[in-house]
Amino acid sequence: MRTRALVTIVLGSVLGFLLAYVFQFGWYLALVFPSVIALLYLAIYHTQTVFISLAFFTPLSVNIEEYTDSFGLFLPTEAILFGLMLLLLANKIKSDGMGWIEYQHPLFLMLFLYLSWLVISSIPSSNPLVSFKALLSKLWFLVPCLLFAHLFFTDWPAIRRFFWFFTFGMALVVIYTIVNHAGYNFGEKESHWVMSPFYKDHTIYGAAVALVIPFPVMLFLSNRQSPLSSAVLLALFVIILLGLYFSYTRAAWLSVFGAAGVLALVYFRIHLRWVLLGVLFAAVVFIKFGDQIQMELARNKVEHTTESFDDRLKSATNVTTDASNLERINRWACAIEMFKERPVFGFGLGTYAFEYARFQEPENLTIISTNFGDMGNAHSEYLSALSETGFLGLLLLLGFIFTGFYYLIKLIQRSRQQDRQVFVVACGILFSLSTYFIHAFLNNFLDTDKAAIPVFTMFALVLILQRFLLLQPK
Repeated sequence: MRTRALVTIVLGSVLGFLLAYVFQFGWYLALVFPSVIALLYLAIYHTQTVFISLAFFTPLSVNIEEYTDSFGLFLPTEAILFGLMLLLLANKIKSDGMGWIEYQHPLFLMLFLYLSWLVISSIPSSNPLVSFKALLSKLWFLVPCLLFAHLFFTDWPAIRRFFWFFTFGMALVVIYTIVNHAGYNFGEKESHWVMSPFYKDHTIYGAAVALVIPFPVMLFLSNRQSPLSSAVLLALFVIILLGLYFSYTRAAWLSVFGAAGVLALVYFRIHLRWVLLGVLFAAVVFIKFGDQIQMELARNKVEHTTESFDDRLKSATNVTTDASNLERINRWACAIEMFKERPVFGFGLGTYAFEYARFQEPENLTIISTNFGDMGNAHSEYLSALSETGFLGLLLLLGFIFTGFYYLIKLIQRSRQQDRQVFVVACGILFSLSTYFIHAFLNNFLDTDKAAIPVFTMFALVLILQRFLLLQPK
């Protein structure tokens, strides 16, 4: 303890002198060094605090690629995650060697299989350097947020702090965005970029806002709240709802409705056979009336540029004139053609943006297409995996997701009568994860901290809450 106190005093003194020097002469770049030293100190001696703080910083992180010509990196989150990954792995190897017996849960086994395939498929990649860089970035999300999350979520206060911090961080971004947007009379065109620099565009912003929707409700219901806390949670919920509405993101709106349906099915214990019968009935209707449905869709000319809530939802089925929908179909078609060319290994993790241009068919091009194919990703988490890692890569990704949802639903059913707090939090996680993986049919964001940190952390919490339930006295 004396050594730690001495280190704190020395570092505090050095930081104080440096701050005085910086503000005296205006050399603000000099703050980088003491900031790194302070972060290292916190990471070593207050690791849990650093990890939980990621929840607050994730919505507020900024991509330095927007301001420099260097590679993309979200600060401060990805720098913290990279350091935590190295620290946690080194500590694990030092304490247990390579023993990983605690990771025998089926969810971890599916994860290890998926990661193993990512390594294998990156070797014959069309650009191995890009693929291994993408794999490294995926690891600094997975290692701290999923593999070692149990070290940080040791009790209920830590779990609640994570959701409180994430909700506060997201609310600050929403307030910033709404104030910025109000200066343009909430115009639709401006809604695409008013959340900058915290989010690249309204699609990922909408997905992140939708993901946070259940957090204030979950925090309110899971534990007795003071009148002040209840008022704050209500205010946060209203702010998040306003952020969702003014995001003008159709996929985010639809994902919330879809997540509500998923939660209702689980909450009311609708048997799987009825769900499958419903899907079968919908498929029969589509096959029988396919021509009429296509004719009706062809009559839909509503554009996504409208500011009306109803019209924007209607525009989601406009595949005749809506450029956004048509461009998404163009990207999907490219992903499928890429899979056909390399069905086993795919083109390699992270390579879609560099490869899809030559797979564009003239009849699929839109007014927002480019011949160089420099407009981003596949607009689908699943088709992106198919084109980049092949059929087995997609199968393993789906296996990981389905395993996580299977144990989450089991947790909800087991905790229903046994532990109200676990039940409420598990339901909130189900709603949140459902919004993302429904949205993932139309966009893919798991390569960014904005989605990866909350999604992988919530998967880890499924296993942690399972353990909480098992440790309860009978």
